[in-house]
Amino acid sequence: MLNFTEAQLEAAIIELLEGHGYPYVPGNQISRAPTDIVIRDDLRAFLAKRYADDDITSGEIDSIIRQIELLPASDLYESNKTFCKWLSDGFLLKREASSEAGKASQKDLYIQLIDYDNVVESLLPALLNDKHETSIIEQNRQQKVAEQHPEFEMIASATKDSNIYKIVNQLEIEGAEGELRIPDGILYINGLPVVVFEFKSAIRGEEASIHDAYVQLTTRYRRDIPQLFIYNALCVISDGVNNKMGSLFAPYDFFYAWRKVTGNESIEKDGISSLHTMLEGLFDKARLRDVIRNFVFFPDTSKHEVKIVCRYPQYYAARKLYQNIKDHRKPIGDGKGGTYFGATGCGKSFTMQFLTRLLMKSVEFESPTIVLITDRTDLDDQLSQQFTNAKGYIGDQSVESVESRSDLRAKLQGRNSGGVFLTTIHKFTEDTQLLTERSNVICISDEAHRSQTNLDQKLRIVEKGPNAGVKRTFGFAKYLHDSLPNATYVGFTGTPVDATLDVFGQVVDSYTMTESVKDEITVRIVYEGRAAKVVLNNAKLEEIEAYYQQCAEDGSNEHQIEESKKTSANMTSILGDPDRIEALAKDFVAHYEQRLSEGSTIKGKAIFVCGSREIAWQFYQSLRDIKPEWFEVLECEAGATLTEQEKKKVKPMERVKMVMTRGKDDPKVLWDLLGTKDDRKELDRQFKNEKSNFKIAIVVDMWLTGFDVPFLDTI
Repeated sequence: MLNFTEAQLEAAIIELLEGHGYPYVPGNQISRAPTDIVIRDDLRAFLAKRYADDDITSGEIDSIIRQIELLPASDLYESNKTFCKWLSDGFLLKREASSEAGKASQKDLYIQLIDYDNVVESLLPALLNDKHETSIIEQNRQQKVAEQHPEFEMIASATKDSNIYKIVNQLEIEGAEGELRIPDGILYINGLPVVVFEFKSAIRGEEASIHDAYVQLTTRYRRDIPQLFIYNALCVISDGVNNKMGSLFAPYDFFYAWRKVTGNESIEKDGISSLHTMLEGLFDKARLRDVIRNFVFFPDTSKHEVKIVCRYPQYYAARKLYQNIKDHRKPIGDGKGGTYFGATGCGKSFTMQFLTRLLMKSVEFESPTIVLITDRTDLDDQLSQQFTNAKGYIGDQSVESVESRSDLRAKLQGRNSGGVFLTTIHKFTEDTQLLTERSNVICISDEAHRSQTNLDQKLRIVEKGPNAGVKRTFGFAKYLHDSLPNATYVGFTGTPVDATLDVFGQVVDSYTMTESVKDEITVRIVYEGRAAKVVLNNAKLEEIEAYYQQCAEDGSNEHQIEESKKTSANMTSILGDPDRIEALAKDFVAHYEQRLSEGSTIKGKAIFVCGSREIAWQFYQSLRDIKPEWFEVLECEAGATLTEQEKKKVKPMERVKMVMTRGKDDPKVLWDLLGTKDDRKELDRQFKNEKSNFKIAIVVDMWLTGFDVPFLDTI
């Protein structure tokens, strides 16, 4: 073990892949020219067999191979994007003219470069079980569960796979300038090099690391043999202990482990075990084909080389939700498509996008209409930007934000299928007019623990005026469900309370904060107690205790909620006491400056979260009194210099800014300070720029979820 080398690791992984049905072929046994990347004989054999019933000709097969090999390596990103589109969605082949007199030309032939038949069916046994155990008893139980499922006959036939697999090592590839490069491993499907492996020894850590494997792939190989990566779906780097996968175009930090096999394990695997979970999980033949077809995403347009390959929690969540929606959809099911519990770092927005593609591409759902619902405008904007730039991936050109309820009604009228519409729950007001009775409508709710579960009737007591009395109302969600009575509802939440499960169904899959930290998506949070004491007299404590005791006995209603708001207002006045705010501001300044002086902050970025807008405004003013120099507009952070390009991106700004929406009763000075929606978008960009002078954000409820700033280190 002391002499454990890359060659031994390479041999061990190849042996494991052989055990999973990938035949091993040494590179020197493949008949090819040194510059050839595609194994033409394999691709030709696959196409000939696959399309034999369509009478495909050798000339047509040659034209397909020629089309693939003519993709230029000079524009690697665009060529890889084009090829991956062909690989996942297929393409039309224009047939050769018939040589027989009087015989009509044949229709264009739809070509798939990989056989995806029965992929889902072969994955069903794992998807149909809630828990995964490794015992023989549990495996037998899983088999029985699968046999009882109505789709078992399809599962039984799922072994059909006409693809030609090869794991090849030591394949010498000659670059354009004559360089010879030898990747450690290449996984071929039908002669196409879809996965590239690079290995380093964990024992020789000081000489080589897994990061060196990343650099070798993305720098040296990309530079010298770019033609290899035209056909690449994903890359794997490994030292046996650390095993990660990702896109050639991704930064190293976006290469991740694949820690689960079926997705049902309660504990994800580390170290050498994570090698087995990657090979048994990701490199299960059906799952690998599924990932290649449905879980590799290129945006429609991008200024950068963006290619997203799913992480394991995104894959398993999307697949399980799809199956659960299928099992529970109306009119046969109860319309509860399931709840996904995802902690920070679960990659929720991309999971929604992967799920949307699965639904849109599904034959069973007959091109459903999907309504994506959030409970905040900023979340709606975020999802809209992402989804409207993924029309090609989703497979529908009608991906639109909905301006109002009437706008959604107009878009749904006359539509029998298709369309992805993004909206906020608040646009479903007390208009009870039916939107559509179709059952192939899927509603995907973001932050489903908040305003999207209020289905019950509420009573509000109006004490004065002409409308005095008891008024019956319903929540936003009630009107949504009445408007789309036959839709199936799916909930994404970080807080799966009982009300969420009642509306959307049981938790189908979850990704915890512990898993997120272990996957290095989020960092561990360190809590440091600070002095901000609140003193309440006993009479006030007894009053609050008695009030909530009454609520517990009577059951909460709208009147009590209104009373609770008044109680909260009293609490706000206590928390917002001027002396307390001043003490907080002084403590914050001392703590912040200490972190700067100690060098314990990366870029000095901090978010200060307040309980209300009023407290945030008070805190802002106290900081301004204590540190007026923080409120001077500077071109960029102290000590930094900007290039001409950076000057276009970094805007002159104060160190401290409030990030809140305007209130209709805000005083003019606060109104002007908060700015417009576009101003808030600019603040977003500046806070994420490490050279911006904007370092301290005072917020109430914005920027707390889905806001990624890698160098933010203090909240």
